[in-house]
Amino acid sequence: MPTNRAAWGSISRDQVIKAATKIVRAGGYEDMTMRSLASVLGVAPMSLYRHVRDKDDILDEVVDRMLGRVWRPSTSPDDWEEWISLVADKFRHFLVTQPAAMHVYLQHPVVTPAAISRMNAMFDVLRSALPTDDSARRAYAAIHTYTVGFSALESSRSRWTRTHGNRDELVAQLATYTSREQFLDGLHSLIRGTGGEFKSHSSSGS
Repeated sequence: MPTNRAAWGSISRDQVIKAATKIVRAGGYEDMTMRSLASVLGVAPMSLYRHVRDKDDILDEVVDRMLGRVWRPSTSPDDWEEWISLVADKFRHFLVTQPAAMHVYLQHPVVTPAAISRMNAMFDVLRSALPTDDSARRAYAAIHTYTVGFSALESSRSRWTRTHGNRDELVAQLATYTSREQFLDGLHSLIRGTGGEFKSHSSSGS
């Protein structure tokens, strides 16, 4: 073993995740491999597998730690519509500005600690405003799906615009449909509709 490598067993999962987080924050998650991460830590690649399953396992925890720091709004949930709007907009911003987070949320249902904490907090606020648990769950599902879907399109369109520009007037107009303002317009319409729409669906048994 080369002398610049750390001794076997000298690293921890936390060290692996912290090193990966630095790479992700620098925008290098796509190029990060188990071998390159091991090189950063000064260990043999096989050493990582004592602490993590694979790259997806690492990204799940990196994204979860990052999400845990940013998703909570500073306002009180007393105004439930405003609170839900802020939580959703923070999540949109997180997904759009952190490509690794977008990758994780498009890969599979995310059930990491911060994701569950965020979901439960939203569910509690929605349950206090809507008539049944079922209507609260359906409202959460609609808001979450809208946010992830809009963020994916916004991120994709942003990359396209930087590459191709908006030389065509119609293209430029359509590009505004994936702005933050458009997201909030759609979100507010969705939230305003949850009170009557989900109540109506619940009472009809549909």
